[in-house]
Amino acid sequence: MPESSFLLFPAIDLRAGQVVRLKEGDPLRQTHYSADPAEVALRWLDAGATWLHVVNLDGAFDEPDSANRLALARILAIAATRGAKVQFGGGLRSADALAAALDAGVSRVIVGTLAVEQPDALRSALQQWGAERVGVSLDARDGWVAVRGWQTATQARALESALQMQSDGLRWLVFTDIARDGLQTGLNLQSTVEIARASHLQVIASGGVSQLADVTAACQSNLAGAIIGRALYEGAIDPAALFAAFPQKGDPSC
Repeated sequence: MPESSFLLFPAIDLRAGQVVRLKEGDPLRQTHYSADPAEVALRWLDAGATWLHVVNLDGAFDEPDSANRLALARILAIAATRGAKVQFGGGLRSADALAAALDAGVSRVIVGTLAVEQPDALRSALQQWGAERVGVSLDARDGWVAVRGWQTATQARALESALQMQSDGLRWLVFTDIARDGLQTGLNLQSTVEIARASHLQVIASGGVSQLADVTAACQSNLAGAIIGRALYEGAIDPAALFAAFPQKGDPSC
């Protein structure tokens, strides 16, 4: 059955097997947080997370990613011991790549470039694995979708893309305002809610969460969830307070 609770996704962004965060997706504006992704995963799971959002940045940038693959395997092993789930994206641009991630134990793969550049491939993936296991990340700057690690602009508008993908069978969508990601300047709630209401997709807000109030606002706007990165790593949001406010088992109130 589809989950109905407001879901929290602590982000674990991987580069060369390390946990990092980028500002606005820029590989030259990187902050390193940990050399032990599995320990980071355990920290968020111990705090109360039931989902983790793992991103293979090297894959997104078309760079060698063997260290990230090893880190993912360790994160999956830790998550399995806690009955938690992993949502994984970054560089998944073929059916074989999706199959490998799902076979490895990923609960939901998140595609971006493939969904925009190869809509037929997205439709095929949704038909093959189902709408609970294949989601899309729409990453936009000023409403225009960017792909390939956010480095390539497109002529696609985020809202129109979401509507088309919903008609193709999509259920889960991560929407990121690139200009806010990693900056803790607050979510672009207006655009995120607009997409959710127009498309009726389960939209997960991403990019810019800076305080507990941002998460509350996303929940009260009837979004499906929120991805939280830098604010957790730098202590702007206390994980214990976060998961106390939004328990992940049962239906939390906003």
